[in-house]
Amino acid sequence: MDTVNTVCAPSGHDWQGINWFRANRQVRRLQARIAKATKEGRHGRAKALQWLLTHSYSGRVLAVKRVTTNRGKHTPGVDNIVWKTPTAKTNAIASLKRRGYKPLPLRRIHIPKKNGKTRPLGIPTMKDRAMQALYWLALEPVAETTADGNSYGFRPWRSTADAAEQCFICLAKRDSAQWVLEADIAACFDAISHEWLIDNIPMDTPILRKWLKAGFVFKNELFPTVAGTPQGGIISPGLANMCLDGLEQALAKAFPQAKASGLKMHMVRYADDLVITGSSKELLEKEVMPALVDFLAERGLSLSEEKTKITHITDGVDFLGWNMRKYGGKLLIKPSKANIKAHLSKVREIIKANKTIKQADLIGILNPVLRGWANYHRHAVAKGVFARNDHEIWSMLWKWAKRRHPNKSLQWVMDKYFHTREGRKWIFAAEKADGKGEHQLFIEASMPIRRHVKIRMKANPHDPVWGEYFTARKKQMRRSTPLSCRVPEDALFEA
Repeated sequence: MDTVNTVCAPSGHDWQGINWFRANRQVRRLQARIAKATKEGRHGRAKALQWLLTHSYSGRVLAVKRVTTNRGKHTPGVDNIVWKTPTAKTNAIASLKRRGYKPLPLRRIHIPKKNGKTRPLGIPTMKDRAMQALYWLALEPVAETTADGNSYGFRPWRSTADAAEQCFICLAKRDSAQWVLEADIAACFDAISHEWLIDNIPMDTPILRKWLKAGFVFKNELFPTVAGTPQGGIISPGLANMCLDGLEQALAKAFPQAKASGLKMHMVRYADDLVITGSSKELLEKEVMPALVDFLAERGLSLSEEKTKITHITDGVDFLGWNMRKYGGKLLIKPSKANIKAHLSKVREIIKANKTIKQADLIGILNPVLRGWANYHRHAVAKGVFARNDHEIWSMLWKWAKRRHPNKSLQWVMDKYFHTREGRKWIFAAEKADGKGEHQLFIEASMPIRRHVKIRMKANPHDPVWGEYFTARKKQMRRSTPLSCRVPEDALFEA
């Protein structure tokens, strides 16, 4: 085991000389051993392996790589430091040591929410982010082994599509549950009990306590943190997930005869959003909700009165951007009205904010937005919605084009900006600068609708037993993803 510390360390510890394949292999091996020990109930063994991983060279280089290649790589913390050069990254690897480590306070900013309120975001320093990434490498195998089977948020290989498919399984049959408890946890990340996390999260307790008590800086003033795990940290989503794991078991314990009694009770959770199905409104309101409240209270959490409600399936349930509703006994999952409105509003704002740029540049800005939204909803009943969106967007672009040429005829405007391609008229397209080919606006209705195959409930990417399953699933996901929506394989499937 001692070879783990040096196996991938290049001569002189040069960043460009790191053998990434060997580093990944060493970390995956340790994670597999941690998962196996956790599965067998050998918690002391798992703890020893976690210590080995967090002190290994392989783990440290992967942690530094993660924070220097993700979206926040240019965002500094309170120390205003980012790691851009190979030398800085090499020095960062050497700085990730437990002895003497003391995290700096978070840099607090506020980002707007859909309801007009703001969400506090705490940004750690690069070093603190790297330390969190390192310790999460060791904690994730434990989290995946002990997680609820129907928890899908912030977990490798799981997505909102899996959560939607599980909802379909629970609600689609004629004799399925007719009532749904839509539960939302109030300020989940900000209210989690520090004491509960310290007592129950199986990781290096002194390190965890330092992160939780680091405080934050807002408008040059230092504030203490007495509860919560701040949004913005790499390990925060994982800690929140582990805090909520156990809900399925708690419900099973509270209702041991649920299946035999025909209560039709199932839970589906994505991060802090969850739905629980039931055979009656009274069951959910008078029995399930109190059990849920008690479970959350132990962790310092409570339900949001504003967003928590009990709904009949024929009235429709909004969950993760979809509306799930039965029409004449048939369950259809469609993009929700709120999600469609938000999408079109975003497109409208982009077009209004770019009244004078070149057509090709506008297409370059719009296409990722249109393609991303259509790709998200391609597993739902969305073909009609895609067509309506295309019409709305065409109307926006037609106004954009006419405004640019008030003295030209409508025919001239049409000929300049809209073309016929493959028998389809009114295609918003522009020639490339080199004259070879053209930029064409993505048409949402061109997105094929395909049923999503849900991940198996007990599948664990850190357990070698599931290796063949994930290899086959990886190929299946690649085949089912349209070429126009594919991203590099290592980005799409990284655990």
